[in-house]
Amino acid sequence: MGINFLAGVDQIGLIAIGAGIAVLTGIGSAIGEAMICAKAIEGMTRNPEMQSKLNSTMILAVALDESTAIYALVVAILIIFVLGVPALSLA
Repeated sequence: MGINFLAGVDQIGLIAIGAGIAVLTGIGSAIGEAMICAKAIEGMTRNPEMQSKLNSTMILAVALDESTAIYALVVAILIIFVLGVPALSLA
């Protein structure tokens, strides 16, 4: 048997920490979206003829990047409600 290093630790607190870490990936997604938009605007100012192509590519890239934040939110919700409900019943 191993040492129970979580003895006496509140399970609900650990679940909240796990959900918070999952949501923190939204920060990376926001930084990625800002970089995508900045580079698209930079490309449009350098070559205005490519504006329509750059705009459609930017919208696709931002949508794909936003899906990362949505997946992180879904994971956080699953952590709270799937792992959190049994922990609440133990209290």
